[in-house]
Amino acid sequence: MSIDLQGKTALVTGASRGIGRAIAEAYAAAGADVAVLARNEELLNEVAAAVEGHGRRAVVLVADVTDREAVEAAVGRALGELGRLDVVVNNAGGNSFMSPFVNLRFAGWEKAQRLNVDSIVHVCQAVGPSMLAQGSGSVINVASVAGVASVPFMAHYGAAKAAVLSLTRTLAVEWAHANVRVNSLVPGWVSTDLTEFARAGDGAAGQALISRVPMQRWARPEEIAGPAVFLASDASSFVTGQALVVDGGLTVS
Repeated sequence: MSIDLQGKTALVTGASRGIGRAIAEAYAAAGADVAVLARNEELLNEVAAAVEGHGRRAVVLVADVTDREAVEAAVGRALGELGRLDVVVNNAGGNSFMSPFVNLRFAGWEKAQRLNVDSIVHVCQAVGPSMLAQGSGSVINVASVAGVASVPFMAHYGAAKAAVLSLTRTLAVEWAHANVRVNSLVPGWVSTDLTEFARAGDGAAGQALISRVPMQRWARPEEIAGPAVFLASDASSFVTGQALVVDGGLTVS
């Protein structure tokens, strides 16, 4: 079984930049047609051009993943234009602030859950029926090391990503009978626009995070894309309910 995606179709959320963009481009390079979903149409068009540069088809879907109706419409369009979805990557999510728990505003807590958990629920409920009916598929939910280890001042984000890991395990069992695999991809600290808040200023917050990483650096988005290709490919055909950690050794140090 080879690690390629020839003849497959994929949907990647949060695809306009960072990890999502790297995954979308890697999927196209591996042979997949890719529907890219995010809120920024201009950036999505750039990603679509990169996908098409690999000779693959791209579908641009502009939607907010926290809006259930918008997600349902976007998934419907992806299915209509691509015919089916073999791979779905729930990458949209993130965190933009740090706060001591006692000072955390509940609105911030709720925002983290909507973006990181509710969004995946919306997408999985939208794509689930078609994947179950076709009897195959790979769903990859992008979590974070924040969901498997303590991350002081980011309780809101860690709790959300822990929920993603739990949801992944449950869906893997529920959908296994239909040969639909559900796994988590668990990045460590990655250098993207979304982590700029931790790396900005004097960099103290970022250095505190990286000081615990044995490889002593931030990951590059493309270093997360390779494992995402593996989980999408037939090389991982008997892998489901698992959390593939890509963190430079953080969680074992």
